[in-house]
Amino acid sequence: MRMKTILVVADPLETFKTYKDTTFAMMRELQRRGFALAACEPQHLQWQTGGLVSADVREIALTGREHEWFEVKAAARRPLRDFAAILMRKDPPFDSEFFYATHLLEQAEREGARVFNSPRALRDHPEKLALMEFGQFAPPTLVTRSADAIRAFHAEHRDIILKPLDGMGGMGIFRVTDNGMNLGSIIETLNQGGSTSVMVQGYLPEIVQGDKRLLLIGGKVAPFVLARIPQGNEVRGNLAAGGKGVAQPLSDENRAVAEAMAPVLAARGLLLVGLDMIGNKVTEINVTSPTCFQEIQQQTGFDVPAMFVDALEAALA
Repeated sequence: MRMKTILVVADPLETFKTYKDTTFAMMRELQRRGFALAACEPQHLQWQTGGLVSADVREIALTGREHEWFEVKAAARRPLRDFAAILMRKDPPFDSEFFYATHLLEQAEREGARVFNSPRALRDHPEKLALMEFGQFAPPTLVTRSADAIRAFHAEHRDIILKPLDGMGGMGIFRVTDNGMNLGSIIETLNQGGSTSVMVQGYLPEIVQGDKRLLLIGGKVAPFVLARIPQGNEVRGNLAAGGKGVAQPLSDENRAVAEAMAPVLAARGLLLVGLDMIGNKVTEINVTSPTCFQEIQQQTGFDVPAMFVDALEAALA
């Protein structure tokens, strides 16, 4: 188990939708290359004084079947440092338990484990707030608890998007146009009386062409993106909100932005990043569990899982 097993820390395997799940695509490619697989959930991590960080894991094999897609070979408690690598693939939200899991994983790193993405980098790059470091590539953006500051931002930009910092899948996203309709109610909903921070951005009309997911893998940019195009009267392109995913070649303009950011993020231990762009502006930097591998591969033939495992093997070499 020591030399060639990859541990995947993720949501329960029984909840995976394997026809589109990126973690499943990673696991399938890993098994194809001869790696053994193990899986656990963050709740299975533990650390006792005087001991190593360990987890109750299931050693599994993929069956190739649509249903009952994995079988359990064994179950045991194992020190995390015994694995060749650990893939932290727990979906958002980034809540307190996710935060604590990164601390346990960072201790495991001190004991010799190899964790991707780096637990410290996960903590240091909250997916919406991390954008602010790269403001030169972002639309006008404000992060605040202040209702007055949000009103002033709207007065300046006239057409804005508001969203919670801990949202995922398009949850809690609002657009307020020039007439300011419902701005007060939306502020109250999102900032909860000034107790919760809100992200506000200038509306980008290019959203009608899609909210594009770019994949940065091992400091390199995948050659195709998935444009998630809003349907009907929706302003959200997120697939979870009903957006249509259309794979497209990476444009030269988007490539220039992504290539400026990719090596910076990779140097911090972020093996995989999902960069969201509308037009030529970056709107989010996704690091916890970036997706869209299967959609891009199915529509273009480009083997995104192979690119990822190539980068993983290079990092482990």
